[in-house]
Amino acid sequence: MNTYLETERLALRRFTANEADLLIELDSDPAVMRYLTGGIPTPPEVVRDEYLPRILAGYEKWGGNLGLFAAQEKDGGAFIGWFILRPAPEGPLDEVELGYRLRQAAWGKGYATEGSRALLSKAFKELGVRMVWAETMSVNHGSRNIMEKLEMALVDTLPTPSDMEMVEDSELGGVRYELTKEQWERHQGLSGDS
Repeated sequence: MNTYLETERLALRRFTANEADLLIELDSDPAVMRYLTGGIPTPPEVVRDEYLPRILAGYEKWGGNLGLFAAQEKDGGAFIGWFILRPAPEGPLDEVELGYRLRQAAWGKGYATEGSRALLSKAFKELGVRMVWAETMSVNHGSRNIMEKLEMALVDTLPTPSDMEMVEDSELGGVRYELTKEQWERHQGLSGDS
């Protein structure tokens, strides 16, 4: 399966070139897209011709260590969505974004927190990452709660991106959370020299 990372209940792996339908199905759910596009589905051709090739190119660019990874339940193998751990397009490799997009059927089960915790551990212990950041809309309380569970610190408010103005309450803008390796180690009870 080409597993990138395993947690107690999840397996994260690289997407393959023939899995556009998984992404199309995920992005076609208005509830999933609520805080991203105001509920408007991503057109299938955009997923096939732009998103998936960009995801696959990311594995090449970052040696398979960073990127966007498919998440499956270990028990039964159901696709539940994806997690992301990658730098900004022209950003430094030691500052990476953490994110996730999960199917509604996977909501409320603690998967976002579980997968994110494992990615934070991998980032700081194995990948030489100095700082992890995450952004979401101010009104996306579900994602904000997860970031707070991960002990990420709210560091900034952001203007609403022009492509997200159709999101309800978008005038409230976005928020940015960050967690440094030193902060993570303190939360884990690790010394700075580990």
